[in-house]
Amino acid sequence: MTGGPELTVGRGVIAELVRLAAFEVSGVARVGRGGPAWQAFLAGPPVRVKIRDERVLVRLHVVARPGQALDPLAGQVRTAVAATVERLLGLDLDGVTVIVDGVGG
Repeated sequence: MTGGPELTVGRGVIAELVRLAAFEVSGVARVGRGGPAWQAFLAGPPVRVKIRDERVLVRLHVVARPGQALDPLAGQVRTAVAATVERLLGLDLDGVTVIVDGVGG
């Protein structure tokens, strides 16, 4: 018998919760890449999650709302994502990279 129940969370679940956490920040217009849709399609998913040695590494692209200060926005997104990964999922976070990939709606 083990010491208690074990939870396994897939990378897709982590990526979706990261996306939702970032979108809750008021200055984020969308979680995704800026530019034309074909370019975003070729560049790959806007949220990437890697798990190494039981630690989570997150990289995400966001588009900011016009008029937002980008450095504080990236910090707010980083904080929201870290809180989600650590508190809601109970996982250890290795790092969060936020890339502001555009401005607009």
